[in-house]
Parts: sequence; structure tokens; C-alpha cells
Amino acid sequence: MSVLSADTGSAAAASILRGATIGSIAFLTLVDLFAAQALLPTLARSYGVSPAAMGLAVNACTFGMAISSLLVALVSRRIERRRGVWISLALLTIPTALLAVAPDLATFAALRVMQGMFMAAAFALTLAYLGEHFSAKTSASAFAAYVTGNVASNLFGRLMAAATTDHFGLSGAFFLFAALNLSGAVLAFVVIRKPQPMRMAVEPRVSPAVWIDRLRNPAILCCLGVGFCILFAFIGTFTYVNFVLVAAPFDLGMMSLGLIYFVFLPSIVTTPFGGRIVGWFGVRATLWTALGIAALGLPLVLAGNLPAVVAGLALIGVGTFLAQAAATGFIGAVATFDRGVASGLYLASYFLGGLVGSAVLGQLYGRFGWPTCVAGIGGALAIAALLTVALKQPGAGQGHGRMPRRHGTDRNSAMAAIGRLRDAPVSNAFC
Repeated sequence: MSVLSADTGSAAAASILRGATIGSIAFLTLVDLFAAQALLPTLARSYGVSPAAMGLAVNACTFGMAISSLLVALVSRRIERRRGVWISLALLTIPTALLAVAPDLATFAALRVMQGMFMAAAFALTLAYLGEHFSAKTSASAFAAYVTGNVASNLFGRLMAAATTDHFGLSGAFFLFAALNLSGAVLAFVVIRKPQPMRMAVEPRVSPAVWIDRLRNPAILCCLGVGFCILFAFIGTFTYVNFVLVAAPFDLGMMSLGLIYFVFLPSIVTTPFGGRIVGWFGVRATLWTALGIAALGLPLVLAGNLPAVVAGLALIGVGTFLAQAAATGFIGAVATFDRGVASGLYLASYFLGGLVGSAVLGQLYGRFGWPTCVAGIGGALAIAALLTVALKQPGAGQGHGRMPRRHGTDRNSAMAAIGRLRDAPVSNAFC
């Protein structure tokens, strides 16, 4: 019987095994996303380019993820989940392996775009599968496991990239990640149960004209803007801080730089509680608090001593992950039209923010230095805080921004996680 058979057996051992399997699939899906950021200084030297150019190339995967998120949302109903996940992961191994021999920066960037497309497809389809095949009773633990695997990929992916490059060079790191992607495809093929035919309530499609008209909802537009700003700030921080840490006065080596990413450990603990915090305090209060936590880290990353910088990075990580948890849940709850498209639009805006952040903040860093780059990050957080004012639930009172305890998120949507959790929501945060 499949390890991921929903609600089969109640033994604690079976639950632990299922959680570990779900977390492993998440880890093996997104391990490539940010791991290359730990290699930025080495990559820039290898290709002989500026930090801004290399940062943009490495983060080009977010462009592919933006495109893929929207495309998968549009055609999700037609894709069989198990087949879609394992094929996406198998195809992901191709551009990952080719990165080891990419001859120039343009080729490197193109391969990163391809990686992003396959990663986002596997991610969205796995969430859809979990939303469709786990009951409300077990979905909370299933999504918590998936979120934990996502956040862990931020930490251990960077750590593995730094350690492998230190011993075997850049090619060795990319071949390792290709092998991990392939193992993820095999794992998904083996453990994801082929679904039986089932009847599902299908939300009717709306015409493009009606769809565009409903997008004029200020809450939806502002939530898209919040998502854009969140990854703008996150990418800007964790891309260009690498160049700061390998320069004076820190002068960190590759392995030491990898160890810095233990700053994500607090986020592994706090992120699974994101949905619960929104339930207690509301969307707006949660977002303002999360953005404030991230902002508190900005002065620290400008300090000249390493402990302060590490503390600042940890605060930025916790704040941006928590903000993403609140924003993803809100878009699924507030969209009263085709929720698959709405959530795809959110993810597209989110990843586009990462790409723009990489480009804009790279120019600020290259031309004016790290303090100006940090000021740009602070500006993005401030804009997100202003946009949060508009995030009100339909029918909610002026003093509340809380999401309803139940809502009809499309089960085929990349945000299906939020709809399935009900009284114990868990975020599907990407950061």
C-alpha cells in the first residue's frame, strides 16, 4: 500500500513515516531553488561577471516559476497528480545536470528558468494531491510536513551546496542536486498513490471579461503586491549578503558561508504556526507583525560583527516566511472567482517579485553598496505594510482581517492546502 495513502491506519509509526515521506518530497522538489545562492561568489568568479549579473542569473528560476505557477493553475484539472509530480521531478534533473557544464552566463540563466518551471509544477501538483486525498483530520500534519520540508530545503540545500563545492567544485554540486531531483522523482513515483476515479465539486469557469473585472478587487490586487514585495525583500537579502560575508571584515570561506544558513532554523519552528496565528490575530495584524520582525533585522545586517548579522538574517527569515504564510492563505480565502487562477496569479506575482528584486537590488548593491541595497529591502517591506491596509475579508468588520474558518478553495488549486486545513491551517510558504 502506498505510504501516502490517506488516513490508512492510526499507528504513530505510520504517521511519522508518512510525514517524513511528504517532507522528503518537498525537500527534493525545492532543494535547487535557493541552494545556488550559497554559491554566488564562486559563480561570479567562475563566469567573470558582476554580483548583480550573477544574482540575476541565479534567481532567473523565479521567472520560470512565475510562468509555471500560472500555467499549472489554468490546466490543473487535466493533470493526473502522481504522473505530473514524478515527471516534473524527472525532467528537473536535466537542466540541473546541465548547469554543471553551462558554458556562459546566458546558458546558465536559461537553465535556471527551466529549473523553475519544473519545480513549480511539481510543487503545485503535490499540494493539489495532498488537498484532495487527506481528510481534515490528517491534512494539518500532512501540510505541516510539506512546509517543513520546504523550509528545510532553504537551510540544508545551501549547506550542501557550499560543502560540495568546497570539496568537489561547482560541477560536483550541480551533479549532486541532479541526483537528488532524480531520487525525488523515484520517491514520488513509488509512494504517491494513483488516485481512484472520484467525484469532485468543480467550480464553474468564468469568462475572461468577468475574470478581469473581478481582479479589480482592491484586496486581491494588494495581496498580489504584498507577495511581490515579500520575495523582493527575501531574494535581495539572501542573494547579496553572500558577497558581503566573503569580503572584509568577515572574509568567510565557502564552508563557513554555508554554515551561516543555520539562520533558517528558527523559521522551521515558526512557519508551521503561520495559519494558526492568522486565525488568532487576523491577516493584517499577522502581516504587520511579520513585516516588522523582518524590518528589525535590517539594521543588524549592516553591523560590522558577524553575530549581529546572523541575528539580523534570522529575523528577516522568520518575518518573511510568516508574512508569506499569511498572504497565501488570504488570497485563497478572498478570491470568490476561479481560485485556481487566483492562486496561480499570486504565485506568479510572488516569483516575479523575486526576479525584479534580484535585478533592482543587484544594481543598488553594485553601484552604491550594501547599505543602499538594505535600504531598498526596507522600502519593499514598507510598501508591503502599506498594501496590507487593503487586505480585508468581504463582510469583515473594520477591526478584523481574519480569514473564515472554512472556505471553498478549489481543490485543484496550488493553494488547496489552505482550504483543506480549516481549523488548523498551515502555510504553503515558498520563501
